[in-house]
Amino acid sequence: MGRSRSARRAARDQAIQGTNDSSIVSKCSTAALGYIQDGFLQYFVTKRCRRAPLIHWGYYVRARAVDHCVREFLLQSQGRPRRQILSFGAGFDSLYFRLKAVGLLSCTVVYEVDFPSVTSRKAALIKGTENLAMVVGGVGGRESGAMTFSVEDYKLLGVDLSELSKLEQALKEAGLDPEVPTMLLAEVVLAYMEISRSDALIQWAAQHFPCAQFVVYEQMHPEDPFGRIMQQHFSRLNSVLHTLAQYPNCEAQRRRFLQRGWAECSIIDMNEFYASFIPEDERRRVQALEPFDEYEEWHLKCSHYFILAASKGKELAWTPLFSRMPGGRLFHTVTCVSGSQALAVGGRMSPTNADLGILWLRFPESMTASDPDCVVVELVSPQSAEDLASSRWRHTTTEVTCQGQKYLFIYGGRSAVQPVLGDWSFLHLEEFSCRKIPVGGPVPEGRHSHSACSWNGGALIAGGLGAAEQPLNSVLFLRPTGSGFQWQGVETHPPFIPRYSHTAHVHNGKLLLVGGVWLHSASVPGVTVIDLMTGFSLDYQIDTVSLNWPLMLHNHSSIFLPDKRELLLIGGGGNCFSFGTHLNLRPVCVCLSNILTSQ
Repeated sequence: MGRSRSARRAARDQAIQGTNDSSIVSKCSTAALGYIQDGFLQYFVTKRCRRAPLIHWGYYVRARAVDHCVREFLLQSQGRPRRQILSFGAGFDSLYFRLKAVGLLSCTVVYEVDFPSVTSRKAALIKGTENLAMVVGGVGGRESGAMTFSVEDYKLLGVDLSELSKLEQALKEAGLDPEVPTMLLAEVVLAYMEISRSDALIQWAAQHFPCAQFVVYEQMHPEDPFGRIMQQHFSRLNSVLHTLAQYPNCEAQRRRFLQRGWAECSIIDMNEFYASFIPEDERRRVQALEPFDEYEEWHLKCSHYFILAASKGKELAWTPLFSRMPGGRLFHTVTCVSGSQALAVGGRMSPTNADLGILWLRFPESMTASDPDCVVVELVSPQSAEDLASSRWRHTTTEVTCQGQKYLFIYGGRSAVQPVLGDWSFLHLEEFSCRKIPVGGPVPEGRHSHSACSWNGGALIAGGLGAAEQPLNSVLFLRPTGSGFQWQGVETHPPFIPRYSHTAHVHNGKLLLVGGVWLHSASVPGVTVIDLMTGFSLDYQIDTVSLNWPLMLHNHSSIFLPDKRELLLIGGGGNCFSFGTHLNLRPVCVCLSNILTSQ
């Protein structure tokens, strides 16, 4: 009975190893057609075979997703004296050779773990192939225990991943240091393991490495027709996908890692990765490589594979799949709607890629700036299908009140098809739906890069760039009425200098316009104070004697501290034509006591 179970397990292990041989042929075919740049795969293939375009596309997006995560890890950990990559079930993967050839493995050791028969074959190929041996710097040291190949920055270990005690011992003997920032990689590996064993590996990794990222690429969604066919295929190969029943989707996989010791976990399917992480010009390049007309199959395949990145440790606090969330946006808005929630609206990655959606940012009320791990980012959509608020940038969002209900007033900006927008939306903050609310009065001209502030239940709009790309100097008040709102102009005297890309605050009936860009003036914008009752306006220059100069106040943020009557200026700056880039690296505090007292 024992021998029978052992024989079945040996047959299963051999079948799983066979997936490596098939996969490397597909990878080699993908590289040969120019989808990926990899001159090393050819040395691990004994007989080449050209695959179908759909296979090429599938392996291309897989390679791009894994490469993205690896490079993000190397970027986050740069400057550290040592770092490690530990690849589980690596097979004949060429990751080490590609990274080493382009100089990305400084201070890095790569450990690869697979069945002993696989690593022995790989070691023999490296030793017998001049171009491979040249990259590693020799034919390796003497084999010992689980070690089948070893040079200073590359170790091959033949160990069954399901035997954790043997794995830990082999890694220790090979010199792996748990205290060093480590990336763990598993490409279509965990799914082949029994659930209890793969769960144990995930938990062991979380306990063993205080500063690490775990990246996983594999299958999901077993319940639909495509998923059933996918499972039948692997079953016929004697390579059952064990994890799909218990972890069938992204949320289940995410919980799996969080419940086993990982602090952060982000996960997306390959359709989302392809659309969000691969630039449009690169997608056009791939589409031109060979005729392709299998879009149904392509999107179905991508919806059944995911890339996951889990992390722990302060140095690797942000997982690489967050990089297209708020940090990947320009000219969006973030509005606090409670002590623990904020909304990020719109923004762009490029002028042709601006449909980025609306994000909830949730955080504990006691969170500090040194604890970003507590922020939860959730992509959401308003209930109203006609709402276009998420596909604009250089707009404003302001909290207003109508008949006792709170709304986010989304106004102006730009879009991929309109250089200036003059429309608006009212987003109900509790129901998260867009409402049609009557707005009377003359409709103001469209604008972007203006400022907006909440005041007396409505919104104050000031300045901006108009359709003629000229700075504006109008102040508009969206005034609440019994049934909705009314546009109302605020006359200023003297008229304030037209400006845009500034920030604004209201304090005791005074509008403060901070910084920005204006034309035809001998000085740079400082702070303009406008009395909203009388319309009287006055410009003040910022005293730069005690400041680090230059101070560029556009594309910045500002916080008004009413108790201290101080402005905290954060960030700002940009490119100075071809002469270089200036960014304000430190916050600047500006005292307004004298200004506000004299008004």
